Amino acid sequence: MADKVRLCAPAKVNLSLGVRGRLPSGYHALESLVAFAAYGDVLTLEKAGTTSFSSNMPDGDDNIVMRAHEALQADMGQPLSVAINLQKNLPIAAGLGGGSSDAAACLRGLIALFGLPVSAEDLSRLALSLGADVPVCLAAQPVWMTDIGGALTPIGDLPTADIVLVNPRQALSTPMVFEALQAGPPIAAKPPPPVFSCFDSMADYLRQHGNDLQVPAVSMVADIADCLESLMAAGGHYVAMSGSGASCFALCPAGEGAAIAQAYRALRADDWLVATALVSAGNAEIDQLF
Repeated sequence: MADKVRLCAPAKVNLSLGVRGRLPSGYHALESLVAFAAYGDVLTLEKAGTTSFSSNMPDGDDNIVMRAHEALQADMGQPLSVAINLQKNLPIAAGLGGGSSDAAACLRGLIALFGLPVSAEDLSRLALSLGADVPVCLAAQPVWMTDIGGALTPIGDLPTADIVLVNPRQALSTPMVFEALQAGPPIAAKPPPPVFSCFDSMADYLRQHGNDLQVPAVSMVADIADCLESLMAAGGHYVAMSGSGASCFALCPAGEGAAIAQAYRALRADDWLVATALVSAGNAEIDQLF
């Protein structure tokens, strides 16, 4: 059993996002093709005499990593003493699932370090108690996500692609974006996406489905529209907003991402920007044991 684990908490990208309606509970019924980028926060956990946490995050941010640690520790009924360090690379409140991915990485790391006998059912329940996006971040591979985020259907490999992630350095409140959508009662569910034979078939599917939250988010942060236009002008084959924003992305065939990022930088010099690859089911090994 390892004494230390370093985990990537990858950026979650809603390649498509449909809002089927608002449930009586107040949550929204979603349908989303979710994938992950080969870039994210980095979480290091090492066995220690007492639990500690360090990070480059600003003081006062909601620490979902420690909430994940405390929840799993309580669930197992045993001390899980670790030194936790979080290197925050993703922008906060950006529609990239950063906090949820950090929590999921913490759960994965603790289970690996201590060899915890956690069933898939219990882990899913625990993850959902931390946030609607935590279960999908535990999967860290392409899935069709429905319900409020806890119903996940793996969809297998995606076509090889680069992805360019950008953010206008503006945080956006997820509840406020959903409220601005003013969704009605839930409508009938759509089937999961088909198997994509190539990059173009995936891009065509995404153009047909888009992101239902994009319009209300643009009404709140006008820079989102300029981000999208700049990604298109830079050569993105498919561009959209991720999640509730304000981050946006461009998909392109493998090998084209760096050039698109360079062209985008010339248009919007001050934005947060990363060019990386889309993670498929076949290359989703993202953790390291030491």
